[in-house]
Amino acid sequence: MSQATRILLALVAGLALGIIAAGQGFAAIGIIIAEPIGTAWLNGLQMTIVPLVVALLVIGIAATADAARAGQLATRAMITFMVLLWSGAIMAAFVTPALLELWPIDPAAGAALKASLPDVKPIGDVPPFGDFLAAIVPSNPVSAAANSAFLPLIVFTLAFAFAITRLPKPPRDLLVAFFAAIADAMIVVIGWVLWLGPIGVFALAFLVGAKAGGEAFGALLHYVLIVTSVGTVLWIASFFLGAIGGKVSIVKFARATASAQAVAISTQSSLASLPAMLRGAEQIGVHTQHSGIILPLAVAVFRATGPAMNLAVAIYIAVLFGVELTWQNLAAGVAVASITTLGAVSLPGSITFVSSIAPIAAAMGVPIAPLGLLVAIETFPDIMRTLGNVTMDLAVTATLSARAAPAPITPEDLLIEGQIA
Repeated sequence: MSQATRILLALVAGLALGIIAAGQGFAAIGIIIAEPIGTAWLNGLQMTIVPLVVALLVIGIAATADAARAGQLATRAMITFMVLLWSGAIMAAFVTPALLELWPIDPAAGAALKASLPDVKPIGDVPPFGDFLAAIVPSNPVSAAANSAFLPLIVFTLAFAFAITRLPKPPRDLLVAFFAAIADAMIVVIGWVLWLGPIGVFALAFLVGAKAGGEAFGALLHYVLIVTSVGTVLWIASFFLGAIGGKVSIVKFARATASAQAVAISTQSSLASLPAMLRGAEQIGVHTQHSGIILPLAVAVFRATGPAMNLAVAIYIAVLFGVELTWQNLAAGVAVASITTLGAVSLPGSITFVSSIAPIAAAMGVPIAPLGLLVAIETFPDIMRTLGNVTMDLAVTATLSARAAPAPITPEDLLIEGQIA
């Protein structure tokens, strides 16, 4: 049984037992036992976030710089990736609140879910604009890390990472390897914490079931549909990008991407979908000399749905817990969501969920604790994440190939076409 399945079953079992306990009158004893267990597990997830985000961001910037040095096509791909990541985050900043206006959280379910989670409080208010700008540059990065001030910490990390890229190759490689080792170690720790995930999620779910009752199921389903809808917007947009930018009809693009999308749905892995993506690119007329550069690069550094869906999660929690969505905290969320995606890793969503979204939530003044419960149902939004990523990867490949210099014709190409014996 997969890790995600075990955690999901623990969520369902915890909710069910909590509801039964509330009905039978022994919920109080269960809450006393479950609350410290759930809080300790949440703390275990959160303790890896700062070192992991810093390490992954350094690695991501180094990989981006290396890709930009690889040639003109790779440079154009990186620029396109950045534009689309920021555009997706900006879209989510408008679309998610609009969806929540059209289909609001049920007040009773939201209040019950909010009251059921332990020690949940906003991280803090976003300062006025002048103070906000001044605070972006940290006077002490160590203090910023200690206080989980992610936006100043990310600014320092960006400056530090770009400085590393200007060093001679030996010290540059040494520092990148150092941070890669830190990231690998943190991922191992997260793996250990998630191995205990069924216990932690069961405890949190018991609290929710005991305090919120059956309404909790409705609230969690509402969350899945809202976040998945934001990813669906990007998935649909990829077809139009392929048609307009890649000059491929929507029907032809849909046929060519169907195999890769099927693999994405079944595996929830962009990396596993790469062979099918390469075949799909060939079907829409992309030369292998173009797709062989763009698609592996996209799989390595481009998660099209990441900023949008991660920001949607933070906005949903903000609305659920009554955190005011000002343009300042939305702007902070857009910036952090777009930048930290550079450091995302090709691992299952249950592993990267908290480390990807916690910095966004912290920058927006949104509580992080609900992420420990929401990670249990990440399996469902993660399907749309991978589906959108794979389809957008192919749309970007078609677009860049259509605007790139024609690939040189090789003797092998002529043989294939039957033009020479």
